Amino acid sequence: MIDWNAFTPGSALAGGMLIGLATALYALLNGRIAGVSGVLGGLLSPHPTDLAWRLAFIAGLAVTPSLFGLFGRWPVVPIATGHGALVLAGLLVGFGTRLGSGCTSGHGVCGLSRLSPRSMAATAVFMAAGFATVYVVRHILHL
Repeated sequence: MIDWNAFTPGSALAGGMLIGLATALYALLNGRIAGVSGVLGGLLSPHPTDLAWRLAFIAGLAVTPSLFGLFGRWPVVPIATGHGALVLAGLLVGFGTRLGSGCTSGHGVCGLSRLSPRSMAATAVFMAAGFATVYVVRHILHL
């Protein structure tokens, strides 16, 4: 069910445009793909010349929401599950990004914009898996 009173396509469109602009500029200016799992994974065994930009990228991801908090009101996001399920979900996402050689930002934003066949397949698979998971959890298991 869609809560039409909370439906805000303008902010979603603006956010999508900012993500597209940021990833395009990142690719044009640095020659790198803004795939968050790849950037973070590279910190596990970094090359000395890669460490600074990877840390700056991750720091930007952490600092930016804090800046938003200075100028706007944080939305209330109800989470209807426990910490264990959230940890399990995070581990499964991490496993999936390794299995799929990338995450939603790498494949879904950067790969699709480059018309990468591998990214098209990966995006179709993770979207289908997400749809199926929501259907099973909400309509079959009634959780």
